[in-house]
Amino acid sequence: MALTRSYKQTVIERAERDPAFAQALLDEAATLFLNGEPEIARVILRDLVNATIGFEQLAALTSKPSKSLHRMLTPAGNPSMDNLASIFQVMRECLNVSLEAKSVAA
Repeated sequence: MALTRSYKQTVIERAERDPAFAQALLDEAATLFLNGEPEIARVILRDLVNATIGFEQLAALTSKPSKSLHRMLTPAGNPSMDNLASIFQVMRECLNVSLEAKSVAA
């Protein structure tokens, strides 16, 4: 019998022991949004929230209902730019990082 473990549990454990991993997830989510892959970005952001502060704390810090935040961060979610900005702001503060967008010539 093969031993398997949940992907979500692996992400949670890695984020808890490796702050650079959590920061890399936030960076990847931002990069994906800016590069036109919002579905994947929302899933990564959802995994990051679950692995760090959780949706209840995110709801308290953004003044948005937890269930609404859950829906926003699904592949089919459709969060407003204001809601995304709030989520990124909270995650940046919780992870103690800054994000900077740079334009690179193609």
